[in-house]
Amino acid sequence: MKKFVAILLSAVLALAFSVSSFGYYSEAEGYSTEVEDYDYYQKFQGQGIEIDVYNWGEYVANDSVNFLDVNEDFEALTGIKVNYTLFSSNEELYTKLRSGGANYDIIVPSDYMIGKMISEGMLQKLDFNNIPNYKYIDEKYKNTNFDPMNEYSVPMYWGVVGIIYNTTMVDEEDLTGWNILWNEKYADNMLMFSNSRDAFALSLLDLGYDFNTTDAMEIEEAAGHLRAQKPLVQAYVMDEIYDKMEGGEAAVAPYYNGDAVLMMDVNEDLDFFLPDNTSIFIDSFCIPEGAKNKEAAEMYINYMCESTVAAANSYYVGYSTPHIGAFELLDEELQENEIAYPDSELIGSLDALLTLPAETSALTDRLWTDIMAQGSDSVVFQAIFLGAAVAVYVIAKIVDSRIKKKRMSYY
Repeated sequence: MKKFVAILLSAVLALAFSVSSFGYYSEAEGYSTEVEDYDYYQKFQGQGIEIDVYNWGEYVANDSVNFLDVNEDFEALTGIKVNYTLFSSNEELYTKLRSGGANYDIIVPSDYMIGKMISEGMLQKLDFNNIPNYKYIDEKYKNTNFDPMNEYSVPMYWGVVGIIYNTTMVDEEDLTGWNILWNEKYADNMLMFSNSRDAFALSLLDLGYDFNTTDAMEIEEAAGHLRAQKPLVQAYVMDEIYDKMEGGEAAVAPYYNGDAVLMMDVNEDLDFFLPDNTSIFIDSFCIPEGAKNKEAAEMYINYMCESTVAAANSYYVGYSTPHIGAFELLDEELQENEIAYPDSELIGSLDALLTLPAETSALTDRLWTDIMAQGSDSVVFQAIFLGAAVAVYVIAKIVDSRIKKKRMSYY
């Protein structure tokens, strides 16, 4: 999923959720947001407790001048110091924890990585007595396929994968499903995910298969489908999609709905189509094995589930909130935005990507490597040919120069 560098949804939304919306207390109180149970947050005051939080970049509100810095606010409210560091991918997070290179009290992995960490005993079960605000998480985001018993994770953000397209370049009658990504009409105007998990998921969905399948024959067929698509693809991208779609350099691409909203805010020609068969992604708070301050970490999770805090984070970052109380605080226009908050029944029926078994992942990786290498022989030949031509040209110029010098010596 996921993604991703998050930025402000827009200046208008930030202003809509103004300082007064948080229920500010006097400066003497020391903190800013309205919380349900002030006494709950006083347990660790004056004890010098610190927690280490490992999160995505720009994933919480952190503008204390114009908006709100939630980590500063939590420190003022509880007396707990927050040591906040960033990771750029689920794999980076996993590698760092698996290597034992650092200990964290809070991490925010995505769905498939949560499932992997649970299976490998890397996460602790949460004590929900210490997270009373969990009651505000919408039931649609509970009992997930990666944490079916709701024991290890508390959802922070969610989103879905759909198709962002340029309305001046795409015929809307072609938007019937994922098959538009195999439509020759958009050859060299199409972008595709550069990571194998998302790419294979879309190929499997277009073929009518489960994107979490472990059936080798289905995966092989999906690989063939991706090979057939490759000549149509202008570029395989992740964050590069912003420049290309906002600048009108491509017509159509698969991507995440929250990012689509941001791109549409820049280029009014862009729109978003959501096929019925898609996947949901959920990024969640978790506590890893080895956490030194589990109860303080659960207090941090509970604070992030305060309605005002969850709404502030959602506004600032631009991703959809699973928090019922936070959703009620959002601007009505955003609540009714069908891209940011698609049909509720559809969302409740969707599954997230799971970490595949080792043998399935190995097969997928091998096939993806082969797909990416497809046509490389011709590219190499062209490069060799071009290099040889340049060499011949340079040699010819040198010879010609020497001949001219020789001729000049005759006079």
